[in-house]
Amino acid sequence: MAQNANGKNKVLMKGNEALAESAIRAGCRFFFGYPITPQTELAAYMAKMMPKVGGTYLQAESEVAAINMVYGASAAGARVMTSSSSPGISLKGEGISYMAGADLPGVIINVQRGGPGLGGIQPSQSDYWQATRAAGHGDFQMIVYAPSTVQEMCDVVTDAFDAADKYRTPVMILADGMLGQMMEPVVLPEPHDPSTLPEKPWATTGHRGQRAHNVVNSLYLTADELEELNVQRYERYAVIQRDEQRAETYLTEDADIVVVAFGASARIARSAVNAAREAGIKAGLVRPITLWPFPDDVLEATTSTAKAYLVVEMNMGQMVDDVKLVVSGRAPVEFYGRAGGVIPTPAEVLERICALNAEAGE
Repeated sequence: MAQNANGKNKVLMKGNEALAESAIRAGCRFFFGYPITPQTELAAYMAKMMPKVGGTYLQAESEVAAINMVYGASAAGARVMTSSSSPGISLKGEGISYMAGADLPGVIINVQRGGPGLGGIQPSQSDYWQATRAAGHGDFQMIVYAPSTVQEMCDVVTDAFDAADKYRTPVMILADGMLGQMMEPVVLPEPHDPSTLPEKPWATTGHRGQRAHNVVNSLYLTADELEELNVQRYERYAVIQRDEQRAETYLTEDADIVVVAFGASARIARSAVNAAREAGIKAGLVRPITLWPFPDDVLEATTSTAKAYLVVEMNMGQMVDDVKLVVSGRAPVEFYGRAGGVIPTPAEVLERICALNAEAGE
């Protein structure tokens, strides 16, 4: 155990276990899940630790069952979480949509693996579209966080629970097998005081004859009523888009070539940016921390000076579409990615930066 500059103890933890411990400290007392590589350690940690804090761990019979248990616990006002990996998240899609339709908070963790199909257990970022565009059927969005270090995995868990409760929406933490299996020293968050958790007057906790019945439901047979609810929900999403965009910038003030990468890919991209600077190329990095809402404002601020953009992902090109929407033709946007669980190297990214820089100088 070591200490950071503020005198707080650091502990060495695997990413999956850090996510679990941080959830417990954020007040999560119900976890429903199902084992699937590469996130199984998260569920195993919850199985061990939840009973020690008076919480409930239950390994469901399937991912479908797990997400519906999350729905039930959330409807009763609990802080609740589930986790899985890519194909398991697909099975949870219907339940996530039900949660969105019933305005229920909850945290869903996806430690991604290669796909499509069963794919492989190696790291991947190929669920970006699923998380930001099609987490389930119907008109809804959910906040999506993309941490890039084990420390940030700790930090965003509390943010995810708080945002879920504030906006009454499911929230996803999109990690990957590389981050889930990686071990790094972390400062764990202070445990939440249960008395400080937000009240949930909408929850189905029993009315005791003192208030009207609370009903949690996502079925509306009258078209006008459902339309009104969807409009109201999107007004809330507009507030999220305005207030919850998060990104990190690195050496972008004078950057000719702006690299855009999230999660594990951003670690690789940062090394390539440093190497480019050493070679005399003005490169910088924009790292989205929220994938939805996408940090349009941060990226927009770079468009007045950037000569070209390079989007680096561990997939065949998904976030690149959001970057192109912001840049809107004002500069070239190129993509470099590796798929199926292959991790790009800093040297590969540097080669693309150099090529883009040469083209921009012509």
